[in-house]
Amino acid sequence: MLELRRRLMRLHSGERGAAAVEFALVLPILIILIFFIIEFGRLYNIQISLTGAARAGARSMAIHQPTDVGGAVANAKAATLQAAPSVPLTPAEVTVTPSSCAAGLTVKVKVTYTVDLISGYLPYTSIPLTGTGVMLCGG
Repeated sequence: MLELRRRLMRLHSGERGAAAVEFALVLPILIILIFFIIEFGRLYNIQISLTGAARAGARSMAIHQPTDVGGAVANAKAATLQAAPSVPLTPAEVTVTPSSCAAGLTVKVKVTYTVDLISGYLPYTSIPLTGTGVMLCGG
């Protein structure tokens, strides 16, 4: 029995460091993969927020049509900014066309936001994302 154990020990003695070497080779790839997954999830979340905010702005413009043209656009931009609290949007990043919303026409709200990447592994440092919302006025 002791002889069998010695033979097994000699057979496996050359494999002691193999697992550590394999782990050292695979670990950087796994870490980069995890960063890509986190970055993609973050970008996807921001894209969904921008699209939802653009829809809220278009809905506000389509439903609440004040006679004051500037007020309608300002209200639509304010509704867009309030609909995406997790994204630091500015009114300059929100575009509302047309500036008046007559019944039967469509209003389009477009939100453009540039996202700074956090991982640093991609060849880009920032990616522009766009959300669009279109609604029928007076609907």
